Amino acid sequence: MKMTLDELNEDPLFDVAKRLRSTCASRAWIEGMSASRPFDDLAEVLCEAERIWWTLDESDWKEAFAAHPRIGDSPPAAAATSPGEDAAASFSRSEQSGIADAGPAVRARLAAANQAYEKRYGFVYLVCATDKSAEEMLDQCLRRLGSEVHEELRAAAAEQVKITRLRLEKMLA
Repeated sequence: MKMTLDELNEDPLFDVAKRLRSTCASRAWIEGMSASRPFDDLAEVLCEAERIWWTLDESDWKEAFAAHPRIGDSPPAAAATSPGEDAAASFSRSEQSGIADAGPAVRARLAAANQAYEKRYGFVYLVCATDKSAEEMLDQCLRRLGSEVHEELRAAAAEQVKITRLRLEKMLA
């Protein structure tokens, strides 16, 4: 769901919010980004996106995390209920393309690691999957399972920042 900087700055709030949701599903973040318009350039968009993210609380972060499919799970192809959700699903499929070459054993281990992670931390395992193989994502999940809850929440939040940045760059390219 591409858009120009002018569209981001000038389109009605409702339309902009739908598009921003595909990059980060936190309502507070979307409201902050919408209120920060107009932006001079992509660098300002990216800077403001990160600044706003780090001002949010844990519940806002978890709201954004919950919009992501598990690593290794396919987001629904056409079952999205809004254009923003459809764009987010498209982003996820592209980002998780490293899973495509994984064998059944790696997929099974990744599914088990996802479940262990969610049980331990209470939210989906989040990693910026772009350019990572299934094995890399699995290894990172297993390493992160040893983290304290507060450390892992910050680690997942940092991964969300990376994902949001990549999605904003693609959307505004």
